[in-house]
Amino acid sequence: MAITETGREAFSRSSFWLGVAAYLLPTFPIAYVWHLVLFAPTYDALGIYRPDPIIPFGFASMVIQGIIFSWAYPRLFAKRGGAIFRPGLAYGLALAVLSWSFTTLAVAAKNIMASVPLYVELETGFTLLQFAIVGPLIALAHRN
Repeated sequence: MAITETGREAFSRSSFWLGVAAYLLPTFPIAYVWHLVLFAPTYDALGIYRPDPIIPFGFASMVIQGIIFSWAYPRLFAKRGGAIFRPGLAYGLALAVLSWSFTTLAVAAKNIMASVPLYVELETGFTLLQFAIVGPLIALAHRN
């Protein structure tokens, strides 16, 4: 296991890749089931998404996000000690707000859809669920 110094804290490459996995492993199935199974008829009625989503593009987007979010965690929560749950939820909340700003608000502002309030409600629910799970898992991956 290689360790590199980042400021005063040690950064473990294995923790980094575990953090990426902590993002990808729950996010992909949650997103797939939420958007393409559970609420697929509602999203279809909104008329916002293409009928044949390009799954590899969505997954590639998640890989990029996972890399950035895992890289950022130990830098933003350098003085977390052994704590996992509280900093994980705080990180999840921060990521949720950031994500919500460009996956919900910006999309609602730019795209034609049958109901902006319904879209915002659906995506807010998805974002909160996703990051309530992912934040603590990334914290767990980067535990001291």
